[in-house]
Amino acid sequence: MTESAPAPATRTAVEAPAAPTAPAAPPRRSDATRGAILAAARERFAADGYERATIRAIAKDARIDPSMVMRYYGNKEGLFAAACAIDLRLPDLGAVPREDVGRALVRHFLDVWETDEVLTAMLRVGITNEAGAERMQGIFKDQLLPVARHVCPDPADAPARAGLCASQILGMALTRYVLRFPPVVALSGEEVVDWAGPTVQRYLTAERP
Repeated sequence: MTESAPAPATRTAVEAPAAPTAPAAPPRRSDATRGAILAAARERFAADGYERATIRAIAKDARIDPSMVMRYYGNKEGLFAAACAIDLRLPDLGAVPREDVGRALVRHFLDVWETDEVLTAMLRVGITNEAGAERMQGIFKDQLLPVARHVCPDPADAPARAGLCASQILGMALTRYVLRFPPVVALSGEEVVDWAGPTVQRYLTAERP
């Protein structure tokens, strides 16, 4: 009797190996270079003012060739404009009760001043340089004016009210972080909010004198 041929061995299914996870893309060198240039520029503009600060000095601080600064920003004016492009990151005040807007704004700006030296550096530039002052004016006009317009009794008064708020906020920053008046520096954050919040609130929502 002829023996039947042995059944072929069953092939065990082998799962295809999982595709390796792509490593996270490293930050682009150009981004790091831009960041280094802007950081050096803000420090240099704050220390020397716009007129005395030079592309060469900024490049030296950033440890790059001056041609790289020109490549990314064109000239000193372009670099200054980029260095002053500040987002105040104002909170959405839609959910804040109208009577608490002043305290909320002071608390927000206090957090910004305490954690981000960029605005302080630009405040120093604005004190001594016309271009810096114009940039600071533009920042507060574009970002603080809509807040005043949203909460004030008469939108026609919004520019004046926003300007008064800026005087309070920038005055506090100037005396606390630039001139460093000891009594102002000694105030706790909550004390600053308690003192300045009602004043900003009055500027924003009180009836016109």
